[in-house]
Amino acid sequence: MKILRTPDERFKNLPGYFFAPHYAEVPDGEGGSLRIHYVDEGPGDADVVLLLHGEPTWSFLYRKMIPVIVQAGYRAIAPDLVGFGRSDKPASRNDYSFQRHVDWMLSLIDTLKLKRMTLVGQDWGGLIGLRLVAAKPELFDRVVAANTGLPTGDGPISDAFLAWQTYSKEVPRFEVGNIIKSSNAAFVKNGSLPILSDEVVAAYDAPFPDQSYTEGARIFPSLVPTKPDDPSAAANRKAWEVLSTFSKPFLTAFSDGDPITRGGEHIFQKRIPGTQGQPHTTIKGAGHFLQEDKGEEFAAVIVNFIANTPA
Repeated sequence: MKILRTPDERFKNLPGYFFAPHYAEVPDGEGGSLRIHYVDEGPGDADVVLLLHGEPTWSFLYRKMIPVIVQAGYRAIAPDLVGFGRSDKPASRNDYSFQRHVDWMLSLIDTLKLKRMTLVGQDWGGLIGLRLVAAKPELFDRVVAANTGLPTGDGPISDAFLAWQTYSKEVPRFEVGNIIKSSNAAFVKNGSLPILSDEVVAAYDAPFPDQSYTEGARIFPSLVPTKPDDPSAAANRKAWEVLSTFSKPFLTAFSDGDPITRGGEHIFQKRIPGTQGQPHTTIKGAGHFLQEDKGEEFAAVIVNFIANTPA
């Protein structure tokens, strides 16, 4: 497996991102190892808030939320998924699979000996994170699902998502910063959000010095099961069997402005026992990347949820 590693200088002087880097080595699945980067802030013995980002972002997405979580007395851990951020990036898109992403994160949890966790998963952070919960439910005290899902390929798939799969694989230049910027364009237009600064856009581009570094980001959408016989469909169905018995507190906190996941909270609320009686929240005035658009507000929702659902 050929591995690319983004030079450290790409991550200097990023706006609002002042966290010291931490690294762990995990098996790559082929007899070698991968270096995973993670933010680790707050008391080492405190309950853990595991913040998992999605496509095509990295832990920079959580920069507004980590201080709020730490100030409330919790330990915030925000990994960069393999292929993103300061984590190693296998150079071939064939090196990536849904199962490998799950295995890499399970290895990180094991290496760091994490427990008493609250999962916060958005986009692919939810897809991977919910698989972690299903694999190791005893390690998680509660879950917050935001603009995410756990598809099995058995239901309808929107034309917009299928187009995104094709675009991400085939577009000549995969420009991550502009993808993030375009997601909040409607809210900028109606005046509810400021336009992302050039410095923030550049920070989202920082992990990818050139297009050779983007293979993990490009293939991610195609790893979502869209047919019942897709490689990860059966494993996701098994995960749902576990989640359908998960009675610990489970909160949905979707935004009101994400056309991709709109309404996705209802399947969680219907199928997962732990959702019953929880103060499910809609983050208003936010798009797909609600951490970027309404980070402090989202963090406050998480902190209040933890405080009101002691383990």
